[in-house]
Amino acid sequence: MHGPLPKELPFHIVDVFAESKFTGNQLAVVLNSDGLSTEKMQEIAKEFHFSETTFVVSKDSKFNVRIFTPANELPFAGHPTLGTAFVIQQHIIGKKVSKVSLNMKVGEIPVTFSYNKGKPGILWMIQKEPAFANAKIDSIEVAKVLGIESDEIDSKFPIQEVSTGVPFMIVPLKTLKSLRRCVVDRRLLLELVKKTEAKSILVFSPEPYKKTSDVSVRVFTDYFGIPEDPATGSGNGCLAAYLCEHMYFGNKVDISVDQGYELGRPSKLYLKATKAGKIAVHVGGKVFPVAKGFLAT
Repeated sequence: MHGPLPKELPFHIVDVFAESKFTGNQLAVVLNSDGLSTEKMQEIAKEFHFSETTFVVSKDSKFNVRIFTPANELPFAGHPTLGTAFVIQQHIIGKKVSKVSLNMKVGEIPVTFSYNKGKPGILWMIQKEPAFANAKIDSIEVAKVLGIESDEIDSKFPIQEVSTGVPFMIVPLKTLKSLRRCVVDRRLLLELVKKTEAKSILVFSPEPYKKTSDVSVRVFTDYFGIPEDPATGSGNGCLAAYLCEHMYFGNKVDISVDQGYELGRPSKLYLKATKAGKIAVHVGGKVFPVAKGFLAT
Protein backbone atom coordinates (compact mmCIF):
# COMPACT_ATOMS: atom_id res chain seq x y z
CA MET A 1 0.00 0.00 0.00
CA HIS A 2 1.14 3.54 -0.73
CA GLY A 3 0.31 6.62 1.30
CA PRO A 4 -1.38 9.71 -0.14
CA LEU A 5 0.58 11.63 -2.75
CA PRO A 6 2.18 14.85 -1.52
CA LYS A 7 0.70 18.07 -2.85
CA GLU A 8 4.09 19.02 -4.24
CA LEU A 9 6.46 16.47 -5.78
CA PRO A 10 9.79 18.29 -6.24
CA PHE A 11 12.29 17.23 -8.85
CA HIS A 12 15.80 18.31 -9.85
CA ILE A 13 17.56 17.92 -13.19
CA VAL A 14 21.34 17.53 -13.10
CA ASP A 15 24.14 16.78 -15.56
CA VAL A 16 26.40 13.94 -14.40
CA PHE A 17 29.97 13.12 -15.45
CA ALA A 18 30.05 16.67 -16.78
CA GLU A 19 32.90 19.19 -16.76
CA SER A 20 30.39 22.01 -17.25
CA LYS A 21 26.62 22.47 -17.45
CA PHE A 22 24.86 21.01 -20.51
CA THR A 23 27.42 18.25 -20.99
CA GLY A 24 27.58 14.73 -19.56
CA ASN A 25 24.47 12.63 -18.96
CA GLN A 26 21.13 14.12 -17.93
CA LEU A 27 19.27 12.87 -14.88
CA ALA A 28 15.95 13.76 -13.25
CA VAL A 29 15.73 13.09 -9.49
CA VAL A 30 12.26 13.04 -7.94
CA LEU A 31 12.05 13.59 -4.17
CA ASN A 32 9.26 12.68 -1.67
CA SER A 33 8.48 9.59 -3.78
CA ASP A 34 7.31 7.23 -1.01
CA GLY A 35 3.66 7.72 -2.04
CA LEU A 36 4.25 6.73 -5.67
CA SER A 37 3.37 3.32 -7.08
CA THR A 38 5.78 1.50 -9.37
CA GLU A 39 3.42 2.21 -12.27
CA LYS A 40 3.43 5.95 -11.53
CA MET A 41 7.24 6.03 -11.31
CA GLN A 42 7.40 4.33 -14.69
CA GLU A 43 4.99 6.88 -16.17
CA ILE A 44 7.07 9.78 -14.82
CA ALA A 45 10.31 8.27 -16.14
CA LYS A 46 8.69 7.92 -19.56
CA GLU A 47 7.57 11.55 -19.39
CA PHE A 48 11.08 12.82 -18.56
CA HIS A 49 12.46 10.46 -21.24
CA PHE A 50 16.05 10.72 -20.03
CA SER A 51 18.17 7.56 -20.06
CA GLU A 52 17.31 7.20 -16.35
CA THR A 53 15.13 8.91 -13.74
CA THR A 54 15.55 8.23 -10.02
CA PHE A 55 13.06 8.34 -7.16
CA VAL A 56 14.12 8.92 -3.54
CA VAL A 57 11.56 6.93 -1.57
CA SER A 58 12.92 7.32 1.99
CA LYS A 59 14.96 9.88 3.92
CA ASP A 60 16.71 7.95 6.69
CA SER A 61 20.48 7.55 7.14
CA LYS A 62 20.54 5.19 4.14
CA PHE A 63 18.43 6.53 1.32
CA ASN A 64 16.24 4.11 -0.63
CA VAL A 65 16.45 4.91 -4.33
CA ARG A 66 14.75 3.36 -7.36
CA ILE A 67 16.01 3.80 -10.93
CA PHE A 68 13.85 3.75 -14.05
CA THR A 69 14.53 4.11 -17.75
CA PRO A 70 11.58 5.20 -19.91
CA ALA A 71 10.86 1.48 -20.41
CA ASN A 72 11.80 -0.42 -17.23
CA GLU A 73 13.32 -0.42 -13.74
CA LEU A 74 17.06 -1.05 -13.27
CA PRO A 75 18.83 -2.63 -10.28
CA PHE A 76 21.78 -0.22 -10.58
CA ALA A 77 23.24 2.44 -12.84
CA GLY A 78 26.21 4.75 -12.49
CA HIS A 79 25.20 8.30 -13.35
CA PRO A 80 21.88 8.00 -11.42
CA THR A 81 23.90 7.01 -8.34
CA LEU A 82 26.19 10.04 -8.40
CA GLY A 83 23.48 12.48 -9.51
CA THR A 84 21.03 11.32 -6.83
CA ALA A 85 23.68 11.50 -4.10
CA PHE A 86 24.42 15.09 -5.18
CA VAL A 87 20.74 16.06 -4.99
CA ILE A 88 20.36 14.39 -1.58
CA GLN A 89 23.39 16.24 -0.20
CA GLN A 90 22.24 19.58 -1.62
CA HIS A 91 18.48 19.43 -1.01
CA ILE A 92 17.77 16.89 1.75
CA ILE A 93 20.84 16.91 4.01
CA GLY A 94 21.67 20.54 3.23
CA LYS A 95 25.24 20.52 4.61
CA LYS A 96 28.69 19.16 3.76
CA VAL A 97 29.02 15.42 4.30
CA SER A 98 31.79 12.99 3.46
CA LYS A 99 29.53 10.12 2.38
CA VAL A 100 25.97 9.28 1.35
CA SER A 101 24.84 5.64 1.08
CA LEU A 102 22.12 4.72 -1.39
CA ASN A 103 20.08 1.52 -1.10
CA MET A 104 19.31 0.20 -4.58
CA LYS A 105 18.01 -3.11 -5.84
CA VAL A 106 21.59 -4.30 -6.34
CA GLY A 107 22.43 -3.41 -2.73
CA GLU A 108 24.05 -0.53 -0.85
CA ILE A 109 26.23 1.81 -2.93
CA PRO A 110 28.32 4.35 -0.95
CA VAL A 111 29.12 7.70 -2.58
CA THR A 112 31.95 9.82 -1.17
CA PHE A 113 32.28 13.59 -1.63
CA SER A 114 35.11 16.01 -2.25
CA TYR A 115 34.53 19.76 -2.09
CA ASN A 116 35.89 22.79 -3.91
CA LYS A 117 35.16 26.18 -2.31
CA GLY A 118 32.29 24.60 -0.39
CA LYS A 119 30.66 23.03 -3.46
CA PRO A 120 30.84 19.34 -4.35
CA GLY A 121 33.76 18.51 -6.64
CA ILE A 122 34.36 14.96 -7.82
CA LEU A 123 31.94 12.43 -6.33
CA TRP A 124 33.09 8.81 -6.10
CA MET A 125 30.96 5.68 -5.97
CA ILE A 126 32.30 2.37 -4.68
CA GLN A 127 30.91 -0.34 -6.92
CA LYS A 128 30.18 -3.97 -6.18
CA GLU A 129 32.96 -6.54 -6.48
CA PRO A 130 33.26 -7.34 -10.20
CA ALA A 131 32.22 -10.66 -11.68
CA PHE A 132 33.91 -11.93 -14.85
CA ALA A 133 32.36 -14.32 -17.37
CA ASN A 134 32.48 -15.47 -20.97
CA ALA A 135 35.89 -14.42 -22.32
CA LYS A 136 35.48 -16.40 -25.57
CA ILE A 137 33.12 -14.15 -27.51
CA ASP A 138 33.78 -14.31 -31.25
CA SER A 139 35.59 -11.18 -32.46
CA ILE A 140 34.37 -11.62 -36.05
CA GLU A 141 30.74 -11.61 -34.93
CA VAL A 142 31.30 -8.59 -32.67
CA ALA A 143 33.08 -6.70 -35.46
CA LYS A 144 30.09 -7.26 -37.76
CA VAL A 145 27.76 -5.89 -35.04
CA LEU A 146 29.97 -2.79 -34.73
CA GLY A 147 30.45 -2.28 -38.48
CA ILE A 148 34.26 -2.52 -38.29
CA GLU A 149 36.92 -5.05 -39.36
CA SER A 150 37.87 -7.80 -36.91
CA ASP A 151 41.54 -6.77 -37.02
CA GLU A 152 40.55 -3.40 -35.52
CA ILE A 153 39.83 -5.27 -32.27
CA ASP A 154 42.92 -5.68 -30.08
CA SER A 155 43.49 -9.44 -29.99
CA LYS A 156 46.00 -9.15 -27.12
CA PHE A 157 43.02 -8.80 -24.78
CA PRO A 158 39.73 -10.75 -24.69
CA ILE A 159 36.24 -9.58 -25.48
CA GLN A 160 34.63 -10.33 -22.13
CA GLU A 161 31.49 -9.92 -20.06
CA VAL A 162 32.06 -8.06 -16.78
CA SER A 163 29.58 -6.93 -14.13
CA THR A 164 29.80 -4.61 -11.12
CA GLY A 165 26.02 -4.68 -10.77
CA VAL A 166 24.99 -4.57 -14.44
CA PRO A 167 26.84 -6.73 -17.03
CA PHE A 168 28.60 -5.18 -20.02
CA MET A 169 30.46 -6.71 -22.94
CA ILE A 170 33.90 -5.06 -23.00
CA VAL A 171 35.53 -4.78 -26.44
CA PRO A 172 39.15 -3.52 -26.73
CA LEU A 173 39.88 -1.56 -29.91
CA LYS A 174 43.29 -0.51 -31.19
CA THR A 175 42.59 3.10 -32.18
CA LEU A 176 40.32 6.07 -31.67
CA LYS A 177 39.66 6.02 -35.42
CA SER A 178 38.12 2.55 -35.10
CA LEU A 179 36.08 3.61 -32.11
CA ARG A 180 34.66 6.57 -34.01
CA ARG A 181 33.83 4.35 -37.01
CA CYS A 182 31.54 2.06 -35.02
CA VAL A 183 27.97 1.98 -36.31
CA VAL A 184 25.88 -0.71 -34.64
CA ASP A 185 23.73 -3.06 -36.69
CA ARG A 186 20.78 -3.37 -34.31
CA ARG A 187 19.52 -6.62 -35.81
CA LEU A 188 22.92 -8.29 -35.43
CA LEU A 189 23.31 -6.90 -31.90
CA LEU A 190 19.98 -8.37 -30.82
CA GLU A 191 21.09 -11.72 -32.23
CA LEU A 192 24.43 -11.52 -30.41
CA VAL A 193 23.00 -10.67 -26.99
CA LYS A 194 20.69 -13.70 -27.11
CA LYS A 195 23.88 -15.64 -26.28
CA THR A 196 25.16 -13.34 -23.53
CA GLU A 197 24.08 -12.05 -20.14
CA ALA A 198 25.41 -8.61 -21.09
CA LYS A 199 22.99 -6.68 -23.30
CA SER A 200 25.16 -3.54 -23.71
CA ILE A 201 28.51 -3.22 -25.50
CA LEU A 202 31.32 -0.96 -24.27
CA VAL A 203 34.11 -0.34 -26.78
CA PHE A 204 37.27 1.46 -25.70
CA SER A 205 40.50 2.73 -27.19
CA PRO A 206 43.77 3.73 -25.49
CA GLU A 207 43.68 6.90 -27.62
CA PRO A 208 41.50 9.57 -25.93
CA TYR A 209 39.47 12.31 -27.59
CA LYS A 210 41.40 14.90 -25.54
CA LYS A 211 45.06 14.80 -24.49
CA THR A 212 44.03 15.48 -20.89
CA SER A 213 42.40 12.02 -20.66
CA ASP A 214 43.69 8.46 -20.95
CA VAL A 215 41.02 6.38 -22.71
CA SER A 216 38.06 6.92 -25.03
CA VAL A 217 34.81 4.96 -24.67
CA ARG A 218 31.50 4.44 -26.44
CA VAL A 219 28.60 2.44 -25.01
CA PHE A 220 25.85 0.95 -27.18
CA THR A 221 22.54 0.10 -25.50
CA ASP A 222 20.21 -0.59 -28.44
CA TYR A 223 18.72 -3.55 -26.56
CA PHE A 224 17.22 -1.07 -24.04
CA GLY A 225 15.92 1.27 -26.72
CA ILE A 226 18.71 3.86 -26.31
CA PRO A 227 21.17 3.52 -29.21
CA GLU A 228 24.13 5.14 -27.40
CA ASP A 229 24.78 6.46 -23.90
CA PRO A 230 26.77 9.68 -23.38
CA ALA A 231 28.18 8.72 -19.95
CA THR A 232 27.92 5.32 -18.31
CA GLY A 233 29.17 4.86 -14.75
CA SER A 234 28.18 1.20 -14.44
CA GLY A 235 29.80 0.36 -17.78
CA ASN A 236 32.98 2.23 -16.97
CA GLY A 237 33.10 0.48 -13.61
CA CYS A 238 33.13 -2.79 -15.55
CA LEU A 239 35.88 -1.32 -17.76
CA ALA A 240 37.99 -0.40 -14.72
CA ALA A 241 37.65 -3.97 -13.43
CA TYR A 242 38.54 -5.38 -16.86
CA LEU A 243 41.64 -3.16 -17.20
CA CYS A 244 42.79 -4.19 -13.73
CA GLU A 245 42.11 -7.91 -14.22
CA HIS A 246 44.01 -8.03 -17.52
CA MET A 247 46.75 -5.61 -16.37
CA TYR A 248 46.09 -3.34 -19.34
CA PHE A 249 47.94 -0.49 -17.58
CA GLY A 250 49.71 -2.73 -15.07
CA ASN A 251 48.32 -3.84 -11.72
CA LYS A 252 46.59 -0.53 -10.94
CA VAL A 253 44.03 1.68 -12.74
CA ASP A 254 43.94 5.44 -12.13
CA ILE A 255 42.68 7.06 -15.32
CA SER A 256 40.18 9.48 -16.83
CA VAL A 257 37.82 8.54 -19.65
CA ASP A 258 36.27 10.52 -22.51
CA GLN A 259 32.76 9.51 -23.60
CA GLY A 260 29.79 11.14 -25.32
CA TYR A 261 31.66 13.06 -28.03
CA GLU A 262 29.78 11.34 -30.86
CA LEU A 263 26.51 12.55 -29.29
CA GLY A 264 27.55 16.15 -28.69
CA ARG A 265 27.44 15.50 -24.89
CA PRO A 266 31.16 15.32 -23.97
CA SER A 267 31.60 13.55 -20.67
CA LYS A 268 34.51 12.81 -18.36
CA LEU A 269 34.67 9.92 -15.93
CA TYR A 270 37.39 9.04 -13.44
CA LEU A 271 38.26 5.38 -12.78
CA LYS A 272 40.28 3.73 -10.05
CA ALA A 273 40.80 0.03 -9.48
CA THR A 274 43.28 -1.99 -7.47
CA LYS A 275 43.73 -5.73 -7.10
CA ALA A 276 44.67 -7.08 -3.70
CA GLY A 277 42.92 -10.43 -3.72
CA LYS A 278 39.64 -8.78 -4.75
CA ILE A 279 39.34 -5.94 -7.25
CA ALA A 280 38.05 -2.70 -5.74
CA VAL A 281 36.40 -0.36 -8.26
CA HIS A 282 35.76 3.38 -7.83
CA VAL A 283 34.03 5.54 -10.45
CA GLY A 284 34.00 9.32 -10.12
CA GLY A 285 32.66 12.41 -11.81
CA LYS A 286 31.29 15.90 -11.35
CA VAL A 287 27.62 16.89 -11.17
CA PHE A 288 26.08 20.21 -12.24
CA PRO A 289 22.55 21.37 -11.34
CA VAL A 290 20.45 22.45 -14.33
CA ALA A 291 16.83 22.94 -13.29
CA LYS A 292 14.25 22.25 -10.60
CA GLY A 293 10.48 22.22 -10.39
CA PHE A 294 7.37 20.41 -9.16
CA LEU A 295 5.45 17.57 -10.73
CA ALA A 296 1.68 17.82 -10.87
CA THR A 297 0.21 14.87 -8.92
